[in-house]
Amino acid sequence: MTADPLAPLLDLPGVAAAAEEAGEALAAVHRHPVNLRGWDKTSRESSWRGGRSSAAMEGATTELNREHDFDDPVMSGAIRVAQALDPDALDREVSVFRRAPMQSLARLHSLAAAELVAAEKLGRPRDEPHIAQRLDMLGQLITGATTVPAAVLAAVVHGEILVLAPFEQGNAVVARGVSRLVSAATGLDPHLLGVPEVTWLRRLGDYRETSARFATGDPQALADWILLCCEAMRSGADEAKSIADAARG
Repeated sequence: MTADPLAPLLDLPGVAAAAEEAGEALAAVHRHPVNLRGWDKTSRESSWRGGRSSAAMEGATTELNREHDFDDPVMSGAIRVAQALDPDALDREVSVFRRAPMQSLARLHSLAAAELVAAEKLGRPRDEPHIAQRLDMLGQLITGATTVPAAVLAAVVHGEILVLAPFEQGNAVVARGVSRLVSAATGLDPHLLGVPEVTWLRRLGDYRETSARFATGDPQALADWILLCCEAMRSGADEAKSIADAARG
């Protein structure tokens, strides 16, 4: 039997406990009275807030023009990614992601970078051997090569895409979108109620520094990145609760 490549991460200080806490927080917000039946409203608002925050992390302007659209191409792309993961489209996207994760990755890039790169480069990773190898590894992890808690898998996939930067542009928005897809596909956050992007935006310096250190493979750096992601998931559940509370009035 092939050893689980991510299993050693659970031995890093605080990782297992943080992943459990993130899962419990997201499960609790799914049990919120509003979300038992009206979860789609919370999910749609979560997608919107997540998309705006993800784009803002890249320095995009969040202001609408007179046509109630975004002039900033990064913001427009992040919102398209968010719409692909909202309640109207999520089941379809998750179905594809579970069986063909690289197809979903390509689709998210096509949405995120539609106004940033030439059409022929949309959804196409850079032609370098190490990129193909790492993406293949991620695909295997997503489709069952690991049994670590979903919060850990989401953090690893997120960090790997940030570090690998497989596309010419739009990698960070795609990485956060794929992290959401992992959360949905694994059942960690099946309706995508959480808004972890709010915490990542608020702690942008930590996010950038910790993700850069993740690339070194140093055990403490790996732990710090996973802990930051789990913290964002816990805080994202609080954000989801505030959305549901406001809907209840």
